Amino acid sequence: MHTRKLGQFEVSALGLGCMSMSQSYGKPDRAESERTLHRALDIGYTFLDSASLYGFGHNEKLLGEVLKHRRDEFVLSSKCGLFRDKVTGQRTLDARPEKIREICDESLKNLQTDIIDLYYLHRLDPKVPIEESFGAMADLINAGKVRAVGISEASSDTIRRAHKVCPLTAVQSEYSLWTRKPEAKVLITCKELGITFVAFSPMARGFLTGKLRDTSVLGEDDLRLTMPRFLGDNFTINLKLLNEYELIAEENSCTPAQLALAWLLSKDETIIPIPGTKHVKYVEENAAAADIKLSANVIQHLDQLINDKTVQGERYNETFMKMMDSENDK
Repeated sequence: MHTRKLGQFEVSALGLGCMSMSQSYGKPDRAESERTLHRALDIGYTFLDSASLYGFGHNEKLLGEVLKHRRDEFVLSSKCGLFRDKVTGQRTLDARPEKIREICDESLKNLQTDIIDLYYLHRLDPKVPIEESFGAMADLINAGKVRAVGISEASSDTIRRAHKVCPLTAVQSEYSLWTRKPEAKVLITCKELGITFVAFSPMARGFLTGKLRDTSVLGEDDLRLTMPRFLGDNFTINLKLLNEYELIAEENSCTPAQLALAWLLSKDETIIPIPGTKHVKYVEENAAAADIKLSANVIQHLDQLINDKTVQGERYNETFMKMMDSENDK
């Protein structure tokens, strides 16, 4: 797989999002997750993404246990700011400097490593000035616990403020054919400041694979059952987009999933998609997308077919949308 620059690092053009190995998309399968992680490294993935929140520590522990003897083969990213409160057991947002330091130490232990290559603030904490949070992130670099820092789901203004305190290596946000919000300001800001953009959910949480056409097959704890785009009339309307989309994939001799990734890779060399999977067959399928070249006409066709105007429904429910600082860009 060819590579792209991620600040001081050179990583595979596609990274591997590890969240689904622990939560949100069906029951975790330890054995298959182990095979998937090793297969990813074997075929050229060199950028793995986790977070303290994923599985409330389970995901970091999984990577630490499975890959501790292969730690020098990949760039490791994790996140702080969202975690499981030890008293209430609930998901908690807290980006105070002391909490950032505490969670980082826990993550280092879970990951069985001395240093995290890329450490993100998972979400903006409106109770804490971003300058204070990133002062703490800078301290982690100075302490040798973190090599580089980033932020997730942030507005262009927040990115600039954080970058002044501690230069950002990456901004991570949702970006795909059906989630185009970063194009308004964030991608422009990242390009100006020399920050790599890391795109999560590049296949629209599985929608653009064409494999999910009936949400009744999903488990009751599947995250998509809380998302307006997968519910009721919205989902019925969105499914119609797949008919033409799958024809475009067929015409380009690739799978729908590969088409979604190839479209994103074509946008800019400073964008790195991190499709998530917990299955060997999909980690292999996704890797092949890095070699697909789409014509300008195909890219334009896709841009017009699936976008924020043709897709029905918000990407999160109202409660989650309020947590997205990235939505403050107009």
